Amino acid sequence: MARAMWKGSLNFGLVNIPVQLQLATAQKDVRFHQFHDEDGGRIREKRVCEKDGAEVPYEHIVKGYEISKSQFVTVTADELKSVEPAKEHTISIEGFVTDEEIDPIYYDRTYYVVPDGRSNKAYSLLTEALGKADRVGLGRFVISTKEHLCAVTSDGKAMRLSTLVFGDEVVAAPKVEHHSASDKELQMAETLINQMKMKFDPAKLHDTHRDRVLELIERKAEGKAVIAPEAPAPERIADLSAALERSLALVKGGSAPKATAEEKPARSSAHAPRAAHKRHAARHRHAH
Repeated sequence: MARAMWKGSLNFGLVNIPVQLQLATAQKDVRFHQFHDEDGGRIREKRVCEKDGAEVPYEHIVKGYEISKSQFVTVTADELKSVEPAKEHTISIEGFVTDEEIDPIYYDRTYYVVPDGRSNKAYSLLTEALGKADRVGLGRFVISTKEHLCAVTSDGKAMRLSTLVFGDEVVAAPKVEHHSASDKELQMAETLINQMKMKFDPAKLHDTHRDRVLELIERKAEGKAVIAPEAPAPERIADLSAALERSLALVKGGSAPKATAEEKPARSSAHAPRAAHKRHAARHRHAH
């Protein structure tokens, strides 16, 4: 059974349901330690005072907040503890909204909500009612020393809780200059989108970068040579209509016409293909 990350109760109205939260996602990044390349010694980090160069024990370290350039206000652990939110171990539902009202940008991390103790009947009641009402419970709770907004959802059989970021934590979207496309380009883009429709199947979406890193580690552990392959240079087409037409041909299974000299932008030697073996690490996206 998965370990409970939090235990308490979920309250809506006067109904109190003992529950626990279990992580719904787990990062699987490949983690490395640091070593000295000359002698293989493990690299350790030390907390060193910039004034006297001495290593400082953790119990003699205080936190500081910069209020202006080179001016800090220091606070002790006891002072911070005095303003911590009360640990009531309660998820308090403040109201119910539709799923569409919550922009995905507000979602942070997701947990499974499971009954704790003899709360199965009340848990089942809220789970089924939430599913039938097609609503999301908005509330807040404290985990560790931080208060979180949260969204409680249900598929009719089980509940999930997703922490939400606060409104002032969302960065304003950058202003983008809009350029109108031609009717033909818009129609081709819509056709391309429709032809590239797919069903979301997370089981088929593997972290290929992690697989390659683990394969590299395995080869080195076996004493085999590691040769970084050359990454193929992506073909760039300057003309938008031509790129759409060639994309449609490729999606339909045909052979796309070769780009003409006019369609290809000039490329300097600085953009020549380079050896590469990096790619993006998988980003946890919570289930919702």
